Amino acid sequence: MQSIKRTGAGELRATDAGKTVKLMGWVHRRRDHGGLIFIDLRDRSGLVQLVVDPQLEEIFLLAEKLRSEFVISIQGQVRIRPEGTVNLKLKTGEVEVLVESLEILNESKTPPIQLDAEQSDENLRLRYRYLDLRRQPMQENIILRHRVVKLIRDFLDTEGFLEIESPMLTRSTPEGARDYLVPSRVHPGEFYALPQSPQLFKQLLMVSGMEKYFQIARCFRDEDLRADRQPEFTQVDIELSFVEQDDILALMEKLMVQILQLVGRKAQMPLPRLTYSEAMERFGSDRPDLRFGLELCNVTELVADSQFGVFAKTVASGGQVRGICVPEASSFTRRQLDDLVATAQEFGAKGLAWIALDEDGFRSPITKFFNPEQLEAIGERMGGKTGDLLIFVADKPQVTMEVLGRLRLELGKSLNLIDKDRWELLWVVDFPLLQYDEEEKRYQAVHHPFTSPRPEDLELLETDPGQVRAQAYDLVLNGIELGGGSIRIHRRELQERMFSALNISPSEAEEKFGFLLEAFSYGAPPHGGIALGLDRLIMLLAAAPSIRDVIAFPKTQSASCLLTGAPSSVDARQLRELHLNIKE
Repeated sequence: MQSIKRTGAGELRATDAGKTVKLMGWVHRRRDHGGLIFIDLRDRSGLVQLVVDPQLEEIFLLAEKLRSEFVISIQGQVRIRPEGTVNLKLKTGEVEVLVESLEILNESKTPPIQLDAEQSDENLRLRYRYLDLRRQPMQENIILRHRVVKLIRDFLDTEGFLEIESPMLTRSTPEGARDYLVPSRVHPGEFYALPQSPQLFKQLLMVSGMEKYFQIARCFRDEDLRADRQPEFTQVDIELSFVEQDDILALMEKLMVQILQLVGRKAQMPLPRLTYSEAMERFGSDRPDLRFGLELCNVTELVADSQFGVFAKTVASGGQVRGICVPEASSFTRRQLDDLVATAQEFGAKGLAWIALDEDGFRSPITKFFNPEQLEAIGERMGGKTGDLLIFVADKPQVTMEVLGRLRLELGKSLNLIDKDRWELLWVVDFPLLQYDEEEKRYQAVHHPFTSPRPEDLELLETDPGQVRAQAYDLVLNGIELGGGSIRIHRRELQERMFSALNISPSEAEEKFGFLLEAFSYGAPPHGGIALGLDRLIMLLAAAPSIRDVIAFPKTQSASCLLTGAPSSVDARQLRELHLNIKE
């Protein structure tokens, strides 16, 4: 072959006609037609059609040996396809390459998965991930991931941020998910932990005067099996000094505008903001999907004096009654209504009440417990119209909101109320700082122990911790949390008060966080930040069904790698060196 530079198969266009090119890649498909051999050659840039003429006998005989996924190198002349053979589905569809030389670089067995078709068996895809990654949708996802990461890096560099790596081997943390532990050979009986996040180190970087930090950070959490979670994941970690909450939100909105432009999306800026309380009251979720209605409605005071015992007793005991007006659903069958009740119970409700608004008025087994004025007031409060269905949950306030929030999403999907072409971004702010854990009988941090309370709520930290609001914020897209952050505590005294509210003793705080408390004693600046889930962001941008489709080598839902067989047992000698014994 002539020594010419390789060209990407997917880069050829009509303007290249007449050029001699060198291509390398995989045989996507081979076809024999009309005495000619046609080969679809694929590389990362795309696909182009090759033509082998039988007059070139030696090359033709070699081409007859080709099978799918053979790796080849060719040299040939680009030409315009004959009239009537243009393939408008291909970017290279106007041209083909007449092969003048051919070399088989490597052969291939028949692949266990079809590379030109949608694959339904995910386990098979993960077992042969190196083949799955050859598929065009997967390659496009990985390329998109690269472009988003590059954009983020370029954007933050322009904004004056420094990319700084934090340690991968650190100490175990006492809060949140379980750590992945790494035994130390040189420190028998002691362990490192893989980081759940760079939280403490990025705060220390602010104390050090770096002022603007970011990292495309690998994080690890040994969580229980959950759909679409990974034991190792990537987050865009950002921290700034001398800022307030509005500064961080404005920065992230500016970044999101550029990210969305990559996929031809727009979002109106500034983004809407909902307080945590408002989000729960209206949508029953702290990550509300704004693409459809079905907002929650509090009817507690309207039903408190009714004869319906379930409602009246709930209100009398301090509970609440909330409902949703489901449009054009009064015709639900008995089975559909029973399914709604069962779903509500599955979500944690004791039951579900309903009232249908028919042409003849209100219809339900419970209407006999209400007078006409009460029914009219309920219907008016909930915005009910003829043909609608009103559903109700009576329970503790948090239960009513959470159950109806989940029912809202189920109904939005089942009734096709969600506009999948809409992108609704928003901020949820003013989260509770702490929440009470009934099992452990103590308060726990809603985000993490280093989140700063709102200044006006500081006096409640010891007297009424559950009412303290955090300077915390989450970025939500279409009901999915993209990331969250907060203004951090930067004074030692306040951090010690926070530990006390969490029932962490001074000695325990000193043992586990003494280095951070000491750092705060040396002029720590006010600071805050945010972390975006990169895998989740790319999944949404790519419209992929799972985060596993945007990670090159993901784990299964059981945290295993089908490709390499990890996790695996290790040699007894390695265990001895680590001073470990495995008990059956």
